[in-house]
Amino acid sequence: MSHRTQTPWFADHGPLRVMVLLATIAITLLWAEAALAHAVTLGDKGYIQEITGPQIVPFLYLGAKHMVTGYDHILFLFGVIFFLYGMKEIGLYVTLFAIGHSTTMIIGVWFNFGINAYIIDAIIGFSVIYKALDNLGAFRAWFGVQPNTKVATLIFGFLHGFGLASKIIEYEISPDGLLTNLIAFNVGVELGQLTALAMILVVMQRWRATPSFERQAYSANVIMMGLGFYLMGLQLIGLAMS
Repeated sequence: MSHRTQTPWFADHGPLRVMVLLATIAITLLWAEAALAHAVTLGDKGYIQEITGPQIVPFLYLGAKHMVTGYDHILFLFGVIFFLYGMKEIGLYVTLFAIGHSTTMIIGVWFNFGINAYIIDAIIGFSVIYKALDNLGAFRAWFGVQPNTKVATLIFGFLHGFGLASKIIEYEISPDGLLTNLIAFNVGVELGQLTALAMILVVMQRWRATPSFERQAYSANVIMMGLGFYLMGLQLIGLAMS
């Protein structure tokens, strides 16, 4: 496809692999505290537990804050649009992701169905790994087939939504005005997602204009895959210790 790099992910990049490894270690160490910040803060949780009835503005804020500080969601979104150039195509993929996470978020909270936070966050970390491998053409090289990227984006959107639902359930929201507040939270998530997407696109547009983009794209996706492994491993360790 035109939006996918032609360089095999397993190509011989001897010196580059060393640089990628060092960059991955450095970035993951710097992101350690940031990844943990994705959980519900005590201040937000305490505030939500004290209020009742429709509270549109607070939940708009919480939704936007959750997405902007949700580094795993943003990292997956970065992978999704990495090789997408047309705004129509970008809009389609982002819409599929939004439909997925909005559906399972509302259903999960409404029926009080949450998945263990460590497990669902590990799956979200895996989604980052999957997208990086997809961008690197690994599935075609390994199995001779290319997974449907639109279906995969929708499915992972559903899984990311369960992650959002698990976090919202932690708020112990009052049933009074629940649906209104859930919708407000979801709108906030979308606003946060659009904000993050706009910043990513600005950076990507300038980066793609450089002659070194094709070469650096390989490194970027390997680093993204390393971050996905780190985030998934962090959650699995937390699960084992809980």
